Amino acid sequence: MIVDRHGTPLAVTLTGGNRHDVTQLLPLLDAVPPIRGLRGRPRRKPRRLYADRGYDFDKYRRLLWKRGIKPLIARRGVAHGSGLGKVRWVVERAFAWLHQFKRLRTRYERRADLHQGLLELACSLICLRRLRSSS
Repeated sequence: MIVDRHGTPLAVTLTGGNRHDVTQLLPLLDAVPPIRGLRGRPRRKPRRLYADRGYDFDKYRRLLWKRGIKPLIARRGVAHGSGLGKVRWVVERAFAWLHQFKRLRTRYERRADLHQGLLELACSLICLRRLRSSS
């Protein structure tokens, strides 16, 4: 899942339980919609990518740099305290919001399309709640 700096989900993909998350990093980045901000053409990619130790592979760091994205990924085998927790809590909070929906906390559906639909519905409800609370 990719979230913006406020924790609102931007892109979500579903994989099998036995697949490593890093295999979906680049397709997930490609699924991010244009990022609105300052005047002019909207950005097509984020400036930085914050990730945990599960994404610490030099291959993916190089691919992110080639795309013009600065990878801020915690290193494996290094003691905690990299400072990424200051921004990673936003992602963990988004996961907590998704886990409020019981059907997503424990996957009961065998069919991936049903689970993906519930995941997208939950993300839509999270965005709706954020919009209602901001106005």
